[in-house]
Parts: sequence; C-alpha cells; structure tokens
Amino acid sequence: MPGITNISILGCGWYGSALAKALLASGMQVKGSTTSAAKLDDLAAMGIKPYLINFLPNQEIYDADFFNCEVLWIAIPPKTRGGEAGIFLDKIKSIIEAIKRHQIKNVVFISSTAVYADSNKHVNEQTDPQPNTESGRILLEAENLFLAESRFKATIIRFAGLFGPARNPGRFFAGKKDIPNGDAPVNLIHLDDCIGISKAILAKQAFGYLFNGCSPDHPAKADFYTRAAIDSGLEKPEFIRELNEWKIVDSLNTSAILDYQYSGL
Repeated sequence: MPGITNISILGCGWYGSALAKALLASGMQVKGSTTSAAKLDDLAAMGIKPYLINFLPNQEIYDADFFNCEVLWIAIPPKTRGGEAGIFLDKIKSIIEAIKRHQIKNVVFISSTAVYADSNKHVNEQTDPQPNTESGRILLEAENLFLAESRFKATIIRFAGLFGPARNPGRFFAGKKDIPNGDAPVNLIHLDDCIGISKAILAKQAFGYLFNGCSPDHPAKADFYTRAAIDSGLEKPEFIRELNEWKIVDSLNTSAILDYQYSGL
C-alpha cells in the first residue's frame, strides 16, 4: 500500500482485530487500542502494538504515541444496550479533540446502515438518512461531528449486518418460531468484505468519502437464515412469510470509487 505504513486502530474488537491482522500481513505497522488491561497481551500476541486507551466523561486515558499515525481507524460502536448511549457522543468529541491535538490528517469512522430507517425502498450513499432507532440517531450525529471538521479528512464506512468467523448467521434464529417479516430482504456483509473494503480505501487513499458496506445480494430473511441454520447443522427457524417494513442498502461508492467487487453472501 504505497504511501501509508502506519495505522492506529481505536477499538480492536471483532472487526478491528481482523483488520489489524490483515494490515500486519500486508507489511504495515499497526497500533491497536483496548479499554481492558487484560487484553493488552492478546493484542501484542497478534503483532499489534497495544495501548490502553479510554475516553471517559471526566478522564482521558491514553498514550500520545498512539495518535502518532498516518491514519486513525475508529471502530467503537455505541453500546446502547449497556447504557453507554448517553456518553458516546461526548467520547467522540473528546476523540476529535485528540485528533486535532496530534494533527492526524486522515480518519476512518466505522458507522452502520442503521442510520437508514426501514422505509420500504432502496437507499444508497446519496440518500438522506432518517434513522428511527437510538443507535442509528447516535451514529448519524457522530458521523456529522467528524464531517464538520476541516483539519482532517474523515471517511465514513456504514457497515450492514456483520457476519463471519465467530458470528455464524445460522445461530441467529436457529430453532425460533413465528419470526415476523420473513420476506424482508437482508442487508449483510461478510467480514472478508469488511476487510477488503478497508484495504481498498488505504490502497487508493480514498479519504473524505462515504461508503456503504453491504453485499449486493439481498435474499429474503427466511431463505437466508434457514439455509444458514441447515448448513450449520442447527434446528431450522420458522418464519412468517410476510413483508412489512424493509430496506435494501445499495453500495454505490465501493464500486465507483474503490472498484471493489463483493464476494457475496
């Protein structure tokens, strides 16, 4: 990847750790953060230079060296179920101040297609998002905080539903009955495509753009999850074959800007 050799990943969870491994395999230097001291050794074992970083309401815990990077990747979803939603935007504001303080020029923020409501239509990067969930509203507001800044270029990736290693979709509905909205199209992305899009952004240095990360395949929810359960040897779920609220997330910019081809579902 010409020109970029030093990446910091804020949030080495399921996706962040996989991205770090892929970048390390490409010969890049990767710094990674965790909020848990117990996970520092795990990051180091993967070859990631580990940092304990936490932006709390009244305290910032970080090593300035973490922010010495060419690109900062931010993969810290709002934990709305854990009661963190109220402080997530304050955390983002503190991170933005740190970005400016350390003069980072390129930032990638991982968002979600949850910013689009189920509006019974196709949506793409040109669609005005009108989120109708708490997480969707928070993520859109966070996106706008990054995009309002002029001292760095912010790239936003809105990932659809994530699946892959350790996230087997066959387990999501296995054995459940009377699952509503079985004919609704799915909007999903495999971890391999998450990593592929991320690497393509770096390879093309495509900063300052918005990307929807979503497979172009949109089978009905009943069909996809029933097949996934059978393939995993699990009990088949039973869906109500009805179409209520739905959306189809189209990903225009991954093709037009990155020339990226999805592996499919």
